[in-house]
Amino acid sequence: MKIIRYQDAKGAIGHAAANSDARFLEIEGDIFDSYRVTDKEAEVARLLSPLVPSAIWCIGQNYRRHAEEVGMAIPENPVVFAKAVNSVQDPGAPIVIPACCNSNEVDYECELVVIIGRRCKNVAHEQALDHVFGYTCGNDVSARDWQLKLGGSQWCRGKSFDTFAPLGPCIVTRDAIPNPNSLEIATFLNGTPMQQWNTNDMIFNVPTLVSFLSQSTTLSPGTIIFTGTPHGIGMTQKPPRWLRPGDEVSIVIDRIGTLTNPVINES
Repeated sequence: MKIIRYQDAKGAIGHAAANSDARFLEIEGDIFDSYRVTDKEAEVARLLSPLVPSAIWCIGQNYRRHAEEVGMAIPENPVVFAKAVNSVQDPGAPIVIPACCNSNEVDYECELVVIIGRRCKNVAHEQALDHVFGYTCGNDVSARDWQLKLGGSQWCRGKSFDTFAPLGPCIVTRDAIPNPNSLEIATFLNGTPMQQWNTNDMIFNVPTLVSFLSQSTTLSPGTIIFTGTPHGIGMTQKPPRWLRPGDEVSIVIDRIGTLTNPVINES
């Protein structure tokens, strides 16, 4: 099932589910608790990020070809960092290049995003997917100057500016994607393919990541996990291809859809 989060013409916000004839029907209740799909068609005036995350965990260097392109060794354990929840952006809304990024080294990263639906802690690998609600597309936008030079050796600052975590266009529930590590994933910049690969290249697969992150740590419903990006990021292009005002970035993942955002400067 595909689930969107939307705003109607009166400003009310809700979730809706796609039905067989491409309409979206209103959902009553909490998608992470008890909900039902009604027979009332949703009046979608604006598409929103498919959820407001309770926390954002991210994994770096999780594709073999990407680790090679940046000259990093294959990690023994997942490389974990966090993004702030203020960084979430809606489909179609702009990625804003921060005024404090004087070098304008802002990059794109297509990523499969895992959405936790059931509270879990110390979950075994074999049961990890039982706690997943679904999946969506994510763009781990990154200010490389702040990530690698100005952030005091921590990645969080360069990854957490406003609008640096576009999500969407929908959640696809777990039952519709039985194997999240067999999906085509891509980034298109102004229609040109920049990243085109498959989630089967992950060093640590989705069950491993959920299990690892849950060790002595509670993952609440609404927690999301950015699972890493394949090779082809802007930083490794020759010359580097940083995001510029007027660009349009699209993240495309098989069975989920396309997440598109324009790029502007902070006013």
